[in-house]
Amino acid sequence: MKQNTFRRLLDFDLHSRRSAGLGDRIHVDFILLFLLFFISAYGLVILYSAVGQDLDAVTAQIIKIIVAAVVMLIVAQISPFFYLRTAWWLFISGVLLLVVVYFYGYEVNGSKRWLRIPGLIGFQPSELMKLVLPMVLAWYFHERRLPPHSVHIFWALLMIAVPTGLIFLQPDLGTALIISTSGILVLLLAGVPWRIVFGALGLCAVSAPAIWFLLLDYQQRRILTFLNPESDPLGDGWNIIQSKTAIGSGGLTGKGLFEGTQSHLDFLPESRTDFIIAVLAEELGLIGVIVLLFLYILLIARGTIIAIQAQSTFNRLLAGTITFTFFVYVFVNIGMVSGVVPVVGVPLPLVSFGGTSIVTLFAGFGILMSIQTHRRIMS
Repeated sequence: MKQNTFRRLLDFDLHSRRSAGLGDRIHVDFILLFLLFFISAYGLVILYSAVGQDLDAVTAQIIKIIVAAVVMLIVAQISPFFYLRTAWWLFISGVLLLVVVYFYGYEVNGSKRWLRIPGLIGFQPSELMKLVLPMVLAWYFHERRLPPHSVHIFWALLMIAVPTGLIFLQPDLGTALIISTSGILVLLLAGVPWRIVFGALGLCAVSAPAIWFLLLDYQQRRILTFLNPESDPLGDGWNIIQSKTAIGSGGLTGKGLFEGTQSHLDFLPESRTDFIIAVLAEELGLIGVIVLLFLYILLIARGTIIAIQAQSTFNRLLAGTITFTFFVYVFVNIGMVSGVVPVVGVPLPLVSFGGTSIVTLFAGFGILMSIQTHRRIMS
C-alpha cells in the first residue's frame, strides 16, 4: 500500500515546475534530435558503402528519413493525454488490421505482412503494434495499483498474446519477438513480482519442446544453424559464417571505408539491411562499431532520463518501454550478426535500409519528445 501511495504522490506532483525553453514551446527535445541526426548520418555513410555507392538507394533512404522525421515532429506536438485516451481504440484498430492482413495481405518473401492501400504505398500493421501495444498496456496500468495483481497480469498477458500470435502466423518471428518483448517490458517496469518472472521463465523452459514443433521448418533451421553454423556452411549457415568473417577481418581500425570485400564481392547477403553492421565492422573496424554503440548508449540514456522525469505512471511506463525496446532492437541485431542469438530478421535501427520500420522508430522518439516537453512548466 505504501508503494502505491508513493506512486500516486509522484503522479500528482513531486517534480518541481520549470521554466519553458524553446524546446518545450515547439515540443522538440534537441538532445534526442541531434543524436538521431548523427546516428542517421553515420548510417547513411555505411549504407552508401553497403549498396556499392549507389546514390539512388541512399537518396531513397534520405527521403524515408525526412518523412519519418516529419512524422516524429507531428507526433511530438500531440499531448500524452491524447495517447492515454485513445490507447485502447488504437489497440483494437491495430488488432483488426492484423486480422485483415491474415486474410487480405500480400506476400513478400514468403510472408504475408503487408497491406496495400489502392493508389497509395503499402505498410506493415505489425510495425504500428510496436508502439500501440506498450501504449495500451501503459494505459491499462495507469489507474491500477502497482505492483499489479495476478488478475491484471493475466489480462495484460492476453493483450500481449493476441497481436503476438497474429504476427507469428504471418509468419514474422522477429517482429513477434520484438512486440512480445515490448509488452513484457511494460510488465517488468510496472513491478511484476520476480517470483512470477522466474516462474514464467521456468514454464517457457518446460514448454520449449512443444514450442519447437510449432515453428516452421525454416525457423527450426535457423535455430539449428545458430547452434552449429558449420553444419551447413553453403546453405543456412552461410549468412552467419560470412558475417563473422567480415567482423573478424576488420580488426581494430578496419580495411577502410568502401574497401570491404565480403559485401562488395557479394559474399555477405542482406548487407544493406539485417547484416549492415558487419559492413561497418569490416570497413571501420572495432573503433567504428564502438562509435555507433556510443551514440546508441547516449540515445538510450536520454530516453531513460525522460522516463524517470515523466510525471505520470502512463508516461513513465510508455517512455521506459520505448527506450528499452530500442535497446532490444540493437542487442538482437548485433547479437544475431555476431552469432550470439539466432537470426530472426531484425534490422539495425536507424542504420539499416528500410521504410516502415524507420517511420515507427522516429514516431516512438516523437512520443518521447511529447512526454518530455509536455511536462508541467511555467509559461
